[in-house]
Amino acid sequence: MDVQEFQTFYEEKFGLIYRYVYGKVGNREVAEDLTSEIFLKAVDGIEQERDPYSIQKWLYLIARTTIADYWRTHYRAPTSSLDELLEAGWQGPAEEEPIPISTLPALRIQRLLQALPGHYREVLTCRFLLNLSVRDTALRMGVTVANVKILQFRALKRAAHLEQVITEQQSRVV
Repeated sequence: MDVQEFQTFYEEKFGLIYRYVYGKVGNREVAEDLTSEIFLKAVDGIEQERDPYSIQKWLYLIARTTIADYWRTHYRAPTSSLDELLEAGWQGPAEEEPIPISTLPALRIQRLLQALPGHYREVLTCRFLLNLSVRDTALRMGVTVANVKILQFRALKRAAHLEQVITEQQSRVV
């Protein structure tokens, strides 16, 4: 495929691929970046003998794998094995001491935050513990303002669900 043919192909398919990617990531800037990446991958591997329908299917396949790679790297949580923790000097769980009543809400919040994925924990910490604005939180996390709003909504929803599960478990024990 020569440059002119690829230019025409790009102009015809850009809107379709961009809308598909935007629907999967929900962020304009990320969708633009990923769409560009998809077409760069396509230009490297395009075969002239394919029919247009086959090329479009192939382009969507590249889009799906590119989006999957994006989410995989974007939300990869660091994990530590027990051996790594012990080598780093972790002594295991501490002896439980009676907790003063005034620290119970703070402890509940701390436990809820610990149970959340890292990106949810970070957005809630920035917004409610550090009292940062949505804009400042976005700058600190390296995401857009819209993404912070979405993350905050999802984090609060997840935290509420976790709190409900914990409360139900405690009521069964008592």
